[in-house]
Amino acid sequence: MKKFALITGASGGIGKAVAKMLAEEGWNLYLHYHQNQEAVKELLDICAARGVEAIPICADLAVDGGVQTIVDNIFHLDAIVYASGTSQYGLLTDMEENAIDEQYRIHVKSPLLLSKLLLPKLMQNETSHIILVSSIWGQTGAACESVYSAMKGAQIAFAKALAKETARSGVRVNAVAPGAVDTNMLRLFSEEEIAGVEEEIPLGRLAKPAEIAQTISFLLSDKAAYITGQTIAVNGGWYI
Repeated sequence: MKKFALITGASGGIGKAVAKMLAEEGWNLYLHYHQNQEAVKELLDICAARGVEAIPICADLAVDGGVQTIVDNIFHLDAIVYASGTSQYGLLTDMEENAIDEQYRIHVKSPLLLSKLLLPKLMQNETSHIILVSSIWGQTGAACESVYSAMKGAQIAFAKALAKETARSGVRVNAVAPGAVDTNMLRLFSEEEIAGVEEEIPLGRLAKPAEIAQTISFLLSDKAAYITGQTIAVNGGWYI
């Protein structure tokens, strides 16, 4: 039977890398995006060249109804890769309440609700997967990213808890916690600031999006058949 994976945030740096890798491995894909339609068009071409099905789904996960729009477009499903995310940089005292609400909806409420509504489809399979793309800051926290850190920490806690609920139903739930990844999210910072970060990382460089995708590919494979409820850190030794 064909395998289908939902990738949220498929137009982003990590989501796009995951989509490309899974398409190469023969997965059929639901490609969620919000605004970057051009990136999804590129992925549709890649999927067509690989001979796999791809269904684009446009939805805003920061507002009510966004999750339901995705759910209404899902048929058979074997895996969810939740790669949606935005960052807010600044002191907590300067953070507007609506910005906090947006972070909560995208990083916490939407993955919980999406999992709740799609678990019945996942449980129809012998083995299925939910993978949350969290962050190093969900593990250790970052100054000036306290809200983002809290939301990413919630994703890790959710993965641990849900994995215990769904293990007997064949649904493995894990999180991946990238460190600094070379994506558009780093455009908030200057070249000097990024160079400073690279100096702090023991491996001396940023992660490539494909390296995060490789970890997700592993978790979706039979090689990870006994791994659930875990957070896999991919951070170049930055936080151990």
